[in-house]
Amino acid sequence: MNLQLSRRRFTQSALATFTAAIMATAAVPALAQPAATTHQGNPTMNLPLTQEWDKIFPQSNKVDHRKVTFKNRYGITLAADLYTPKNARGKLPAIAVSGPFGAVKEQSSGLYAQTLAERGFITLAFDGSFTGESGGEPRNMASPDINTEDFSAAVDFLGSLDNVNRDEIGILGICGWGGFALNAAISDTRIKAVATSTMYDMTRVNAKGYNDSVDADARYKMKQEMNNNRWEASKNGYATLSPRNNLTADQINSETPKFMADYSEFYTTKRGFHPRAANSNPNGSWATTAMISMVNMPILQYAAEMRAPVLMVHGEKAHSRYFSEDAFKALGSKNKELYIVPGAYHTDLYDNTTGKIPFDKFEQFFKANLK
Repeated sequence: MNLQLSRRRFTQSALATFTAAIMATAAVPALAQPAATTHQGNPTMNLPLTQEWDKIFPQSNKVDHRKVTFKNRYGITLAADLYTPKNARGKLPAIAVSGPFGAVKEQSSGLYAQTLAERGFITLAFDGSFTGESGGEPRNMASPDINTEDFSAAVDFLGSLDNVNRDEIGILGICGWGGFALNAAISDTRIKAVATSTMYDMTRVNAKGYNDSVDADARYKMKQEMNNNRWEASKNGYATLSPRNNLTADQINSETPKFMADYSEFYTTKRGFHPRAANSNPNGSWATTAMISMVNMPILQYAAEMRAPVLMVHGEKAHSRYFSEDAFKALGSKNKELYIVPGAYHTDLYDNTTGKIPFDKFEQFFKANLK
């Protein structure tokens, strides 16, 4: 998802542009187009996993890497990359990583996972249900419940490994998966520590727009459009995709909000493009019905009951900063920290091209709390 700057500095034009962008995924005319990847309608099948290194970041010689699969409790098979420190001995703490929303494990989550593995953790970067190399039909669907469950399923998998101490498992969510990570840690008491980076609450932004700019009447109209899309989508097994959700370089001009230009610069260029990512796909993005449950089923309703230690990291200049600030205030954890990265925008924390991802901070947090 997309936007620019914090609540205090949001301009009216950027707000209008955002509202159009956020609604585009949820309420667009159906395209007679199947999803780019199919799994023969069988979410539990053996997945055809790419074995060559096709990440947006170079492979480290400090860790061992292999592809793995595991199922969530809905029977959907998830695909993941498992990173293990070379020459590791005994049982180690572990971290499951996912996000951003609309990205794949070959992008940001893999970078975070590999870097933390270099620092002594066993890490798992996974594709959420219905996306990337993971199973689930129709493709590019979203669910606040299932995506929260995906984190718990990753914990199940990590806890089954002989070299993982199942009492020392944490999770890390990036962008929209930051919200799902918090939601999972509220629900799953086995999660001993949770971190987020440049966090979004996807249910809040889909239901209320950026900075809660969508009122009940506008939301009702949006729901009407979304549900009317179901008539055509149902004829295609709900596999019809919305149009691409990021601008191309030739569409960006002086009036384009910075957050939209930043998303484009990451997802549509060599820097961050990956053909399996919904946010990179030039032929379509999310399924036309993907955001229906996001509008009506808010996460973080029991934030005050969070007991696990929490680290929330966000950029000082990120348009999305208020998501972290508001969630942080609501969390009941006694051990919690909101760390603001000076000068950083939202996508600065997607990769490390600007050197702004505070990996030392994440390492210190997990080492202090996974023990």
